[in-house]
Amino acid sequence: MSATLVIRPMEAADMERALDWAAEEGWNPGLEDAAAFRASDPGGFFVGECDGTPVSCISAVRYGEDFGFIGFYICHPDWRGQGLARPLWDRALEHLKGRTIGLDAVLAQEETYRLAGFESDYHTLRHGGLSVATPPMDPRVAVLGQGVMPSVLAYDRPFFATTRDRFLTTWCAPMIAGRRGYVFVEDGTLRGYGVIRRCREGFKIGPLLADTPEIGDTLFQALAGEVRGQMVFLDVPAANEAGLDLAEQYELSPEFETVRMYRGPSPELDLARTYGITTLELG
Repeated sequence: MSATLVIRPMEAADMERALDWAAEEGWNPGLEDAAAFRASDPGGFFVGECDGTPVSCISAVRYGEDFGFIGFYICHPDWRGQGLARPLWDRALEHLKGRTIGLDAVLAQEETYRLAGFESDYHTLRHGGLSVATPPMDPRVAVLGQGVMPSVLAYDRPFFATTRDRFLTTWCAPMIAGRRGYVFVEDGTLRGYGVIRRCREGFKIGPLLADTPEIGDTLFQALAGEVRGQMVFLDVPAANEAGLDLAEQYELSPEFETVRMYRGPSPELDLARTYGITTLELG
């Protein structure tokens, strides 16, 4: 007898369970990442249940008026092979109906998503290793605080498909434990920023956005220097050769690769100044 799936919105306990599942899949989620995605779209998280037992989950987060991102798509191993993931996928697509939809696919699933109407855009390489960076003595680098957030929000717009002000305001919040942001300001103009946050394993840097490779390097030193001697991870678009060189310079090794895919028009993103994307796990 096949199991019957009931789909409902995620609650707080569901989110903690789903984060545990993500960790078991090797995704290494940030400890406080979910709050920022919920700030952007509180209704964009779903869980599937069979007889009251949570068995699958997905996120379908809306940004602005015309973009959405699917992530967090997991069916618990004990329940796989019973068709319990597809209904959740369909619910996510319905939640994002009428929007361009993005996702990050592992290479083995690229063709599966292509058959669902998604087209490949660019690849991202995750790099990881022990931080060997030392914080720079540069007066142009400052802690990312609330006073500079309007400039950060304006600076960020060429790097994402649409505005993501509610997401970033929460993502960059200085009161979140284990999270730190830095900006690079020269002659009164913001020319880059980055955020580092604690994860299940080590720390991830992202976003890391900068006008030049030198500024990207300086910001990386500030961020990774916070946790020198501990594991750091950086997700670099493969199209940004300077970003790949940066990872190599600081002895970070490539660990795995994903491909960014879209259903609908692919947004024009400034990958040449993108040294680290925000995340691969939630959207």
